Amino acid sequence: MSNAIPHSYAVGIEPVDIDFMGHVNNASYLKWVQAAVLDHWRAFAPTEAVARHLWVALKHEITYRKPTFLNDDVIATVLLEKVQGTRAFYDTVIRRGEEVLAEVKSSWCCLDAATLRPARLARDVIQRFFAPDEERPCR
Repeated sequence: MSNAIPHSYAVGIEPVDIDFMGHVNNASYLKWVQAAVLDHWRAFAPTEAVARHLWVALKHEITYRKPTFLNDDVIATVLLEKVQGTRAFYDTVIRRGEEVLAEVKSSWCCLDAATLRPARLARDVIQRFFAPDEERPCR
C-alpha cells in the first residue's frame, strides 16, 4: 500500500469547459489534471525546488466515468505513485461528492528550469510527498 500523501485540489468549472452536449468537454479534464498536479508539487516541495524545476506531461490515460456539469462542485485528489529517475507517476481521481467522474494516470518529466534538460529530484524532496506508514494526512 502506498504511503503517498493525498492532495485535494478544487476544480473550477467555467462556461468555456462546457461542450455542445451540455457537459464538460473531455479536453478540460487534461487542464484540471495539469493544474492539480502542479498545485500538488507547489504544496509539498520546498520553495527552492519549485524555483529550480519545471514539469512537463509525458502521458495521460483518462477513464471517464460520469459526465460533469457547469455548477458541479468537483475535487481532484492527487497521489504521487512513484518517482523513477526524472519521471513522476501520478494517479488523480476527479469526484463530485462521492461520485467518481474520472480517473487519470499520468507521467511527468522533471526539468531543470535553467537548462530545460531532464533533472532528478533530491531524495529529501521526494520524501516530502510520502508519509511514514503510521501517518497519512490529507492536504
